[in-house]
Amino acid sequence: MSQFEEAHSWPGEIAPGDHHGEDGSFAAGIRGYLIGFALSVVLTVASFSIVGTKLIWAPGIPVALAVLAVAQMGVHLVFFLHINTGPDSTNNVLALAFGVLIVAMVVGGSLWIMYHLNSNMMPMNALMDLHTQH
Repeated sequence: MSQFEEAHSWPGEIAPGDHHGEDGSFAAGIRGYLIGFALSVVLTVASFSIVGTKLIWAPGIPVALAVLAVAQMGVHLVFFLHINTGPDSTNNVLALAFGVLIVAMVVGGSLWIMYHLNSNMMPMNALMDLHTQH
């Protein structure tokens, strides 16, 4: 732990999945990864079981899956990517935000192109007339 972290943290304060662990040992780091793995497996099994069961009202299934997906992303960010509120995590958060921005731009641009594709295409009858002329 850096001097800044020691001066600006509560005694014993540690984020879930933080790679320092309680004692900073290798075993504590592995324990964090195993907890993250177990949570990921539980969330994945829950997602598959929600789709295959009648316990949830059918129109509510997409909402439940979205909630479980966000929880899964949170588990991955905290336990595997070690994104937390610490000062040493600022660059990771900025890199993550930039990645999300790029993905949103690609998905948004693709959806925009697909939505406007019909108006930019040549009508089928004109295309067939062009083809028959040659």
